[in-house]
Amino acid sequence: MGIDIGTTTTQLVISRLTIKNIAPGSAVPRMEITDKEVLHRSDIHFTPLKDHDLIDAVAVARIVETEYKTAGLTPEGIDTGAVIITGETAKKENAKNILESMAGLAGDFVVATAGVNLESILAGKGSGAAGYSKEKHRVTVNVDIGGGTSNIGVFREGRTIDTACLNIGGHLIEIERNSDKILYIAEPARAVLRECGMPLVVGDRVHLSELKTITRTMAKSVIESITSLALADVTRELLMTPPLRLDYPVERVMISGGVADYVYSDFNPMSVAQVSQYGDIGPLLGWAVREELSSAGIDPVKPGETIRATVIGAGTHSVNLSGSTITVREESLPLKNVSVISPFPEGIPESAELIAECVQRVVERVVSDGSTQYVALAMDGPEVVTFTAIQTLADGLIKGMAEYLGEGKPLIIVLQKDCAKVLGQTLQIRMGQSAEIVCIDQVRVDEGDYIDLGKPLMGGRVVPVVVKTLVFESSNNIKN
Repeated sequence: MGIDIGTTTTQLVISRLTIKNIAPGSAVPRMEITDKEVLHRSDIHFTPLKDHDLIDAVAVARIVETEYKTAGLTPEGIDTGAVIITGETAKKENAKNILESMAGLAGDFVVATAGVNLESILAGKGSGAAGYSKEKHRVTVNVDIGGGTSNIGVFREGRTIDTACLNIGGHLIEIERNSDKILYIAEPARAVLRECGMPLVVGDRVHLSELKTITRTMAKSVIESITSLALADVTRELLMTPPLRLDYPVERVMISGGVADYVYSDFNPMSVAQVSQYGDIGPLLGWAVREELSSAGIDPVKPGETIRATVIGAGTHSVNLSGSTITVREESLPLKNVSVISPFPEGIPESAELIAECVQRVVERVVSDGSTQYVALAMDGPEVVTFTAIQTLADGLIKGMAEYLGEGKPLIIVLQKDCAKVLGQTLQIRMGQSAEIVCIDQVRVDEGDYIDLGKPLMGGRVVPVVVKTLVFESSNNIKN
């Protein structure tokens, strides 16, 4: 089961996953999800809030209970899942409330308050942008525009190479349904109003022409952020992260999220009452994004999923690893829900300095908002495993992780190549015997996955690793 609790909407999907060992008979088992059948898609519920920032966790639990009954299932029938809290609702205190209220409903799920950068990655995978970039060999930008934020993920050959996030969304201004009365203005929207020279306040009646100006200003900031390094002051004010580096060509653009259906439709706004059918400016923001994309000469690729682009389920598989090729400190384990990040999407650089830069950038991207406690660095390993290459990699990892490790957190490395023992020992020598290091190999993980590391077995020779892979909708229907 996957549950996505966003700024505006909450939805749930239940799937049946087929998991098979795809390794040859005598090889180390390698389990993969080979098939997925969606059993139940929930209605799209408005996210129940106690105020404009805090989720009503009890009401969310009631939604889940109702959907269980509709699907004809009980909590005992669910093996695994993910609860992803996104957008403006991604506050740390919400995660705790959700856990407590759903303890008997969601079992031992992955629960993540998806910080803005992680949400960009998840949305880009869910929309199909990551897969499209790999299939078509084009750098693909996915902009997921929800109720409170616009999350931008950039993908090359299926890997995340850049992310950013803007405080722009369809629910930042709330309007009485089928009316023109303003009910709420979020702080980021006030910045847009100042830019537009509009002193609107709660209770005012708003004209369609005014809302068009507001949403066009928002849309311009979104398009500007994916096409230009020369950002307007209002765009910089709305950015929640550093801007995109844009040291790569933007070859394809996808729009996902709740607003996206209005980007790809022929919606033509005629009145405020028509625009405010959901109690916000979402439809008009979608229209404005379509207009600005056209002005910029961008023909967006339609994604396989729009509003359901975030997580819809989660699968698990376990792999036992030979202790002869790993380095672990038993007292560091177990660790649960460690977020996987990939610092080297194009291969490990040759110098320790470049390695450190890559590592520092991706770690900062994920942990800067405080939503992720532990991270694991996933990589193939050196192209050629030599003594010098291992030393260079160790030096770069230590330098790049210095700030993160300074908080007393363990260094967790997941390699595909069979060299975790020597890398782990090299790191231990450089960092000292008191350093907490977990270095494992022959595990295939991807950015956006979560891993659980169990207590070592058989005298430390085997460590059970559970890889929790977020499962998204098929993107087979993406148009060229």
